[in-house]
Amino acid sequence: MSEKKTTRKIDGRIRLTILGGYLGSGKTTWLRHQLFMNAFGRVHILVNEAAETPVDDILLAEHATGMTLLSGGCACCAGQEELIRTLRKLCDERSRSPSDEARLEQIILETSGLADPAAIASAIQNDPVLVHHVRLDKIIVLVDALNIADQLGTEYLGRQQIEAADHIILTKADLQDPSVLSSAHVTVELINPGATLSAAVKGEAFEPHVNPDAEPFDLPLQGDEKPLEPITPTRLAIGDEVDWAAFSVWLSALLHARGKDIVRVKGVFATPAGPLLLQGVRNSVQAPEMLPPSLTEYQNNIVFIGRGFQLDELEASLNYFSLNE
Repeated sequence: MSEKKTTRKIDGRIRLTILGGYLGSGKTTWLRHQLFMNAFGRVHILVNEAAETPVDDILLAEHATGMTLLSGGCACCAGQEELIRTLRKLCDERSRSPSDEARLEQIILETSGLADPAAIASAIQNDPVLVHHVRLDKIIVLVDALNIADQLGTEYLGRQQIEAADHIILTKADLQDPSVLSSAHVTVELINPGATLSAAVKGEAFEPHVNPDAEPFDLPLQGDEKPLEPITPTRLAIGDEVDWAAFSVWLSALLHARGKDIVRVKGVFATPAGPLLLQGVRNSVQAPEMLPPSLTEYQNNIVFIGRGFQLDELEASLNYFSLNE
């Protein structure tokens, strides 16, 4: 889906779009495509990254007017103060712009996958300064169609994100069975009947065949879910002594054994051709992607975002596996 650029001005405030969605829903992929298509005009991107290895800002910077990485925690809670401070700064810079042609048109906040968009919107609208300078344009929430049944059945935050949306986009729609995709479509409409709903594949609009009479997913009621461990990021440094063939086999075995505990995997590795981005959702790994040569700070680190992971246990497992290969 490509957002149609609009030049109609409702008032003099800068427009803000909140882009939300659970970990691995494809927010950066979707936004990269929109920026490439110049869907938003003069836009400043705020990236709130959950992982300790942020690369999303680098992937998005090429086609944005400006870019800011918010690294002080999730913008709906621990990082809220940094978000408000950054938005005020952008509004101040915009007010001092010498001409309308050079003024920033829009801000897009790509939230952490663990953020509640409604809490972010409330904080902005209740700020005594921002309320006069920022107009919340819309909340777009991406939903991973490939993992939606497990996600909505175990992660109530995923349902909260959908409830807060003005527009919901089912991503990876081409990879899901049509009958399951129809159930996903019906379920999302039941959770938030007021939102518009569409589908996308790698950022581009996708028109699935949806059966409106499909049965929705049987989801537990709020409060019926069993308590789960918190989701936390664990960063593992990969030393030069590690054999990469052994590492690949170890990672595959780990994803197979603990895929339900892993919500997101992201790593950047140095290769002769340049930095390589490796990422996945649960036990599914995406095709690797080459990154700009300038990305060196986080190379040879991999982050597991999930439940029950301890750094010393991961290190011991990798070392044992490598030595016995």
